[in-house]
Amino acid sequence: MAVACARIIEWIERFAPKSLAEDWDSVGLQVGDPSATVEKVYVALDVDEDVVQAAVAQNCQMIVSHHPLIFKPISSLRWDLPQGRLLRSIIDQRLNIYAAHTNLDTAPGGVNDVLAAKLGLEDVQPLYEDKREELVKLAVFVPADQEGAVRQAMGNAGAGHIGNYSHCTFRTLGQGTFLPLEGTNPYIGKVGKLEEVAEVRVETIVPKKRLNRVLKAMLKAHPYEEVAYDLYPLLNQGPVNGLGRIGRLPEAVTIEELAKRIKKSLGIDHLRWVGRDKHKRVQKIALCGGSGASAISKAHFKGAQAYLTGDIKYHEAQSALSLGLDIFDAGHFATEQPVVAELALRLQETAKGEKADVTFLFHRENQDPIAYL
Repeated sequence: MAVACARIIEWIERFAPKSLAEDWDSVGLQVGDPSATVEKVYVALDVDEDVVQAAVAQNCQMIVSHHPLIFKPISSLRWDLPQGRLLRSIIDQRLNIYAAHTNLDTAPGGVNDVLAAKLGLEDVQPLYEDKREELVKLAVFVPADQEGAVRQAMGNAGAGHIGNYSHCTFRTLGQGTFLPLEGTNPYIGKVGKLEEVAEVRVETIVPKKRLNRVLKAMLKAHPYEEVAYDLYPLLNQGPVNGLGRIGRLPEAVTIEELAKRIKKSLGIDHLRWVGRDKHKRVQKIALCGGSGASAISKAHFKGAQAYLTGDIKYHEAQSALSLGLDIFDAGHFATEQPVVAELALRLQETAKGEKADVTFLFHRENQDPIAYL
């Protein structure tokens, strides 16, 4: 069956939480209603007239884009100007618009990981390491005969991940006491009688981005009407995240060979290169989808021999040359477009796993505003 727009948002933010977005960014639901019913979702890099028309033609109720439709505050809304016309069309069609921008760049499996996979990089790590996952300790008190079911439900929902281990918990046996008052329907005991029950305190660790999901699963599996549980913020942190990626090719290749690999993997005919020697051999590669000129120094500092990104300007190219860092500028569009199909597939798998009847489509047409003559 169809689901609320808010549920689609929860799936997106489970994959690319808003906490990973840069402070200056504009992400989230930009137009629409979280309670709106959604049966079909259209995924695209940008929201433009072609995308809106395609979404409407496919009977979609929601568009998920990488680039925000509304990035800067709007001071006026005029139907005679392009942005105003586009917004009017979106509102007339009652479309819901959601943007996942720098959070999708940074997210594991997002823009930059997809780009790294396209190149065949190994031992891939974030180029920047400025975003660490916040963790929460969850402790819940469960009757001994139901402890296994509750523990399993929390683990299945994403609790208990420590490194490459999942479902990590700690259990302590104790005695719980409670007095059911009038109007209650206790799982154990009788109204008006003080009860003592053998209970297990189950402790686990939960990424903050998954806390709501884990709590819902725990409460659903727990037999009590009123569940006693504690939440503790932790100083220890989870996996590191950040913009860009750096990794290694399985073996060194020449600049010329790497250029051919990039063009083939991204499906492009033209590639701008900043360098001096096309026979130079490279293996350690950095990348940043979209506009990544600001990371040139970071890529050099981390030992990259070549750097793939888009939107490189003249003086930025000069800076890279002075550092001895070769740069491949494949364009803003080409370095981000691969994530569109991947995001649609990821969300479709999530819907299938939750037995939700929602279809995710993605925009296949070229949205690059730049062409070569």
